[in-house]
Amino acid sequence: MKIVFSDSKTGNSFQKEIEKAKESQLYGKTIGEKFDGGIIGLDGYTLEITGGSNREGTPMRKDVKGSRKTKAILGGGAGVRGLHRGQKIKKTVAGNTVGENTMQLNAKIAEAGAKPLADLGFTPKPKEAKPATEEKKK
Repeated sequence: MKIVFSDSKTGNSFQKEIEKAKESQLYGKTIGEKFDGGIIGLDGYTLEITGGSNREGTPMRKDVKGSRKTKAILGGGAGVRGLHRGQKIKKTVAGNTVGENTMQLNAKIAEAGAKPLADLGFTPKPKEAKPATEEKKK
């Protein structure tokens, strides 16, 4: 399972893969719950689950209970883009509970630890330069 966590103070996001043995510590937790950052090497940090996705890439929704996958009629939020006002769409979404099918978990730092992220081995990658686009001649 991958855990992608963000630091709201700097705006940087980091990704860490955890072992199968440690995944079971997260099973049963729902979106909005907090967990110890020691699972991914962030000793002293507390992380809050903000979302995630399952093996098929289906996004987790806070308003769908359990870890099941279901079809829901949605007007916005996670898993929905580009709808006009009042428009709804039927989409497949995953529940709000972390389970065995969860492949990616999104989180944010709720409480920072004593050591900065750089000392724990989490350094931001430099931004890539965007390639210059050639202007089209008319």
